[in-house]
Amino acid sequence: MEEAAGDLKQALPSVCDSVQIHVEVHQKSSSVAKKEDIRMSVLKLLNRHNIVFGDYKWTEFDDSFLNSNVQSVSIVDTELKLKDRQPIDLSKSSLSLHIFHLNEEGPRSENLEEENEDIIAANHWVLPAAEFHGLWESLIYETEVKSHLLDYVMTTLLFSDKNVDSNLISWNRVVLLHGPPGTGKTSLCKALAQKLTIRLSYRYRYGQLIEINSHSLFSKWFSESGKLVTKMFQKIQELIDDKDALVFVLIDEVESLTAARSAFKAGTEPSDAIRVVNAVLTQIDQIKRYPNVVILTTSNITEKIDLAFVDRADIKQYIGPPSTAAIFRIYLSCLEELMKCQIIYPRQQLLTLRELEMIGFIENNVSRLSLVLKEISRRSEGLSGRVLRKLPFLAHALYIQSPSVTMTTFLQALSLAVDKQFEERKKLADCV
Repeated sequence: MEEAAGDLKQALPSVCDSVQIHVEVHQKSSSVAKKEDIRMSVLKLLNRHNIVFGDYKWTEFDDSFLNSNVQSVSIVDTELKLKDRQPIDLSKSSLSLHIFHLNEEGPRSENLEEENEDIIAANHWVLPAAEFHGLWESLIYETEVKSHLLDYVMTTLLFSDKNVDSNLISWNRVVLLHGPPGTGKTSLCKALAQKLTIRLSYRYRYGQLIEINSHSLFSKWFSESGKLVTKMFQKIQELIDDKDALVFVLIDEVESLTAARSAFKAGTEPSDAIRVVNAVLTQIDQIKRYPNVVILTTSNITEKIDLAFVDRADIKQYIGPPSTAAIFRIYLSCLEELMKCQIIYPRQQLLTLRELEMIGFIENNVSRLSLVLKEISRRSEGLSGRVLRKLPFLAHALYIQSPSVTMTTFLQALSLAVDKQFEERKKLADCV
């Protein structure tokens, strides 16, 4: 009898407790309610719905106070810590509530003056920004890329708070994401900055994201680029001096700023390039002392980055094309959006890969469409995330052109759009 009871216990999902659960509360822009009042109302909501399965989002509330002041309440990032989709008992979990407003203003340009000419040296966002809302969730990776990046920044803060001697244990607050174009490296940097601003709102009132325009910092006047880099970092230093701000410096395609000095030694790089490399490295060494700054960099061509810069990066994370499983999740999120907007109608239930696996990938009325999507995902392998996100649009534009369409018809169109994408790639390759 005890053995049978043990078997039954193994078959049933166990309730996961004693974990830290993050809850993001998006306060309406019109709301002036105190955070503590919102916090108490959200805790009451969670107390009424204390068992959840992974990430969950509320956008409508029985509570009139929440309806008036809160856009959404979201349980987030559970999949980053929990390997199995099992019930979570919120009453036994450590809840971290993050209440935030979105900044609606959009980016502004940071200009540098050179010989009476303004150079747009960077774009500047105040975070959390409406432009990046939902970006983190839309980025799908097979490995634990996102959780590792979050854990990295939290460790930098811990080491700073504990006054760890950086001469004995070195960390530079530099992240390098590298890999082929179109894999979401820049978007991941922006999403990480947004996520951390929300996650650390208890100690920083807002975030600042400075996206440096690397190409603009190469002056058409000989030997001026190094000075421009120094000027740019002086502006960044002013932001860092505000202890209420968490500052992110994003250098996209960092290889254009850190052109390898070996090329200079070989006589193939002008002296201006070496000045830029030296200026960037010097500035990074100066600002790494500050606990409220993180430098985020991306590269498509890692072999062209100066080795001295690569050595300064604490995390060097490869971001490759998505796997079949990741492609399936990307398509699934796109189809959910189209059903929400009623472009695909009526709504159809689609199973996740895990749910398909649980039924042994057997085809029936419930699983049929999901298995079709799985096959389309398999044939899509090799396409970048950027292309995959465009394909539902192209499927509609090229093969449907109707305000509303069934899921079956849309999947047929998506399959044709995938085939066409590979045909076009082959034609381009043949032309080269």
